[in-house]
Amino acid sequence: MTIYSTIKSTGSYLPEKILTNADLEKIVDTTDEWIVQRSGIKQRHIAADTETTGNMATIAGLRALKNSGLKPEDIDGVIVATTTPDRTFPSVAVKVQAELGIKPGLAFDVQAVCTGFVYALTTADNFIKCGQAKRILVIGAEKMSSIVDWNDRTTCVLFADGAGAVILEATEHNDGLDGQGIHSTHLYANGNQRDLLQTSGGVSTTGDNGHIEMQGREVFKYAVSYMADVVGEVLEHNKITPEQIDWLVPHQANIRIIESTAKKLNMSMDKVVTTVDHHGNTSAASIPLALDEAVSKGDIKRGEMLLIEAMGGGLTWGAALVRF
Repeated sequence: MTIYSTIKSTGSYLPEKILTNADLEKIVDTTDEWIVQRSGIKQRHIAADTETTGNMATIAGLRALKNSGLKPEDIDGVIVATTTPDRTFPSVAVKVQAELGIKPGLAFDVQAVCTGFVYALTTADNFIKCGQAKRILVIGAEKMSSIVDWNDRTTCVLFADGAGAVILEATEHNDGLDGQGIHSTHLYANGNQRDLLQTSGGVSTTGDNGHIEMQGREVFKYAVSYMADVVGEVLEHNKITPEQIDWLVPHQANIRIIESTAKKLNMSMDKVVTTVDHHGNTSAASIPLALDEAVSKGDIKRGEMLLIEAMGGGLTWGAALVRF
């Protein structure tokens, strides 16, 4: 029998405040038409001043826990993907662990910006496959509004806040691709391109968080290229065809990038989970937020094959093939 990491449950949290494109027109020199044409975003959720990444992660984790039917003592570890932690240290993960009453075990953050959730999912999958944990709470959580320059119309219209979570659980079967679980993960980074999407500061340089800086055209170009490459790699590695993918669950950065990936798979947009129009780009939170929405609506059903993919600052990119 082979050990697989299966998605036991999902959960999410979005801040109450909604910032529309019309609202942004009053803040910076932009228009609803300009934002929608270039990104597909119509509105986004923005955390309150008193709301932290850790607060949002905890609520998303609690909801995933409730949806699983498990108790806190059943969870062996917490991994949080975030680029906007509450503090330099300790990690958001240990806060979530304490707030949810999870027993002592592995707890740490992963930083790969928008690809963070795929990195965290892969990390948890490997802990489970090597027998070091049976169940791990994996969360993507971000307060991107805290590092946005609200005078920069090219970036402030894109990013938003929220948190999404999944509980991974070890299961055993010999069903191969027909069985539930994570079947493969593929991670990459190219540090030579780190200045294409970065912040203007940091703890050991400027002593503050800095603001998001992005070379939009270059990032778009590489996003389309890298997503095509990693999608092709997933198909080849698992010896499957695009027709065997039931749902594409992409990072919600830009509708044009999402459409390009769907075209690569010859997949109808009806089979692509899209939340970018009402969530915006929530970085590491975007995939688990989209996944939970699709599961909660009944769109994604048990037994269906998902292709999860993302690209973010670093540049980092990656994908995972998962039978839900």
